[in-house]
Amino acid sequence: MLLNISYNRSKIKEKIDAEVGKTFTLLQRMKLNGTGSPKLHMTNTSIDIHNLMVLDSNANTCNVEMRPNGIIVMFRSLLETYALVIPYYKLHLYKGKAEEYSIYRDHYFIKVKANTPSIHKFFKKILDYKADNAPTQIEDL
Repeated sequence: MLLNISYNRSKIKEKIDAEVGKTFTLLQRMKLNGTGSPKLHMTNTSIDIHNLMVLDSNANTCNVEMRPNGIIVMFRSLLETYALVIPYYKLHLYKGKAEEYSIYRDHYFIKVKANTPSIHKFFKKILDYKADNAPTQIEDL
């Protein structure tokens, strides 16, 4: 779900918390060595996000925040902040090129450049957390 989170509205905050859970506690964040990504440069996006990004001439950057039940991809356009809220069961993370990751949810996608080792480690952390906390599959029984 793509939301404008520029203003502190309780209904939007409740929607996000219901979809991906509340933020991690300080102790959990320390165990995970942080839950936020470094600045990510977007290389390609779906049409809905692209229409927002072409409104200004700033560099297209985003960041990712991990939550207990999903991730939030946040980016800015025209002094507004937008969030793409993705629960883990709808998250599809692909590594297409050597230095590019693709984040998918339904018909939304964002492709980001991964040109430093810290970005690769962060996406590995997301995949590991998703695998460790996924519900038991029927094949595992």
